[in-house]
Amino acid sequence: MTGLPRPILRLILVSVFFATCIAGCKEEEEDKVFEPILLEISSLEDIEPITDSLVKPFLYHNVGGFDTLTVQENKEKFIAVVLPAILIVKHRIREDLRKVKDLVLSNNWNGEDSLFYQTQLDRFNADSPFDLIIRMHTHPTSIALAQAVVESGWGTSRFFSEANNLFGIWSYNPNRPRIASKIKSVNVHLRMYEDISGSVMDYFETLARARAYRNFRVASYETSDINKILPHLRSYSERGSEYVGQLMTIINQNNFQRYDHFILDTQYVPPAQE
Repeated sequence: MTGLPRPILRLILVSVFFATCIAGCKEEEEDKVFEPILLEISSLEDIEPITDSLVKPFLYHNVGGFDTLTVQENKEKFIAVVLPAILIVKHRIREDLRKVKDLVLSNNWNGEDSLFYQTQLDRFNADSPFDLIIRMHTHPTSIALAQAVVESGWGTSRFFSEANNLFGIWSYNPNRPRIASKIKSVNVHLRMYEDISGSVMDYFETLARARAYRNFRVASYETSDINKILPHLRSYSERGSEYVGQLMTIINQNNFQRYDHFILDTQYVPPAQE
């Protein structure tokens, strides 16, 4: 096996990991179906703070004014807004991944099953079950949070406050909701989302689909060590290694890795609905 080319050897190793993952799939406890709670806020004071590792599934939209806060207040409010959205998206992808694993183990597919599976292949640009499992495996929350910080300037960017666009994702389709960039020298538009989770989902799917992030996906599948994962994000920015270094600094200075152990409270019910 050691004589095999590295890509083939890696595929074999990943296949072993995949088989192990499937074997334990049936033992996972399924979460109850839940709906995120969209919060309408009139001021930044209405943002629910993160007080526990069990995070309430709150979604916000068009949150502005972070630039009026102190540095510490800005950080706390930004994390309170963005962290739930990241966890909600990761939960949704994980639920779809669970269905994919169940189908791979099953010999009895109906038309709906086949449609779902094909949809996931297309959605994640995958060509096999092994490829799909790697692409649907989400990376550590700390990395997503750090990239959200860099791309939105801790939530102070116009495309975040006006379009819920955390990651500055461009729009090439004039028929979809979008806003114009204020850069006069170029004709650039950015996507507009109903809430923050839409931007987060686009971000995860972009990293899952693009050829440029193949090594990033494999690394995040094989390990949760951000020191081994982050270097594979050099191609995310034209700043390359400098960008990776900035992400690492943000993660370390703000202790973002603690959020890798935070989970979504899918059982949460607002007091008024109890």
